[in-house]
Amino acid sequence: MKIAVIGSGSWGTAVSVLLAKKGYDVYLWSWQQAETDRLCADRENKEFLRGVPLPDNIACSHDMGACVQGAELVVTAAPSPATRTTAKALSGVVSEGQRLLNISKGLEEGSLLRLSQVYAEEVPQARIAVMSGPSHAEEVSVGLPTTNVVAADDRELAHEIQDIFMDQVFRVYTGTDMAGVELGGALKNVIALCAGISDGLGYGDNTKAALMTRGLAEITRLGVAMGARQETFSGLSGIGDLIVTCTSMHSRNRRAGILLGKGKTLAETLAEVHMVVEGVNTAKAAYDLSVKYGVEMPIVNEACKVLFENKSARDAVNDLMMRDKRMEC
Repeated sequence: MKIAVIGSGSWGTAVSVLLAKKGYDVYLWSWQQAETDRLCADRENKEFLRGVPLPDNIACSHDMGACVQGAELVVTAAPSPATRTTAKALSGVVSEGQRLLNISKGLEEGSLLRLSQVYAEEVPQARIAVMSGPSHAEEVSVGLPTTNVVAADDRELAHEIQDIFMDQVFRVYTGTDMAGVELGGALKNVIALCAGISDGLGYGDNTKAALMTRGLAEITRLGVAMGARQETFSGLSGIGDLIVTCTSMHSRNRRAGILLGKGKTLAETLAEVHMVVEGVNTAKAAYDLSVKYGVEMPIVNEACKVLFENKSARDAVNDLMMRDKRMEC
């Protein structure tokens, strides 16, 4: 089986390694020829996933058409700001009925669309599914046991992708709540940023637990308002992904938050992390969605003020603590 992976960042590379170890012929596409050349020469993604060798059955290429042609599955791993551009490029090379699985997490700024909706607009001929859950690239690439969920409107498609991925180190569940799976994966990055800010400020486990719990409440409120199922946010793509992203140093969102909490500017933080920090890209879209759907999201609101209005992180925490009294539920 030939599988195309579109996007050679850490997650795209990790999934390529996972699939190659299962014996599939994987074609890993990079957006720059120079990046493809480095991967071919080093047989390792030294920039984003250092220390993980690329198996021989991963072919690295800058030719999207050659990667996608004849592939039984196209896996898209482009960061959210590049999703629309990637989808437009794929529109001319994906064939009718070809399976497309998006594994990136985020929302499109401006349109406020989920990433699968962007692909559906630009690549309507594809059968589209999404996959999400607690899955750091660093751990998946070395075979540590991991569990994800694949969601698609078409149950048969979800089961087909489950069969492709599932083995003794990567367990896959299926579902049909694409909106819930995507929103959980996207919005938890904003809460992870806040958890990192809390760490950077020197606050303790109590503070982080409160942010995670109340953050999940915000995510669930918005998700349900947007048509997702409440129970999805109690699963792998909701609380599971939230836990791993808020607590691990593998999380670039948490690492970015720590730097912000220590007083770095947003520009300094992004330069030091040197990877796409999806929580920054998603925060503004999440706030706009909360306004659109009339959903109260005070943590997201304060996160936007810290990120984009130069509000002191400590003042943001104080304002959250001193909000009007209310019942928990």
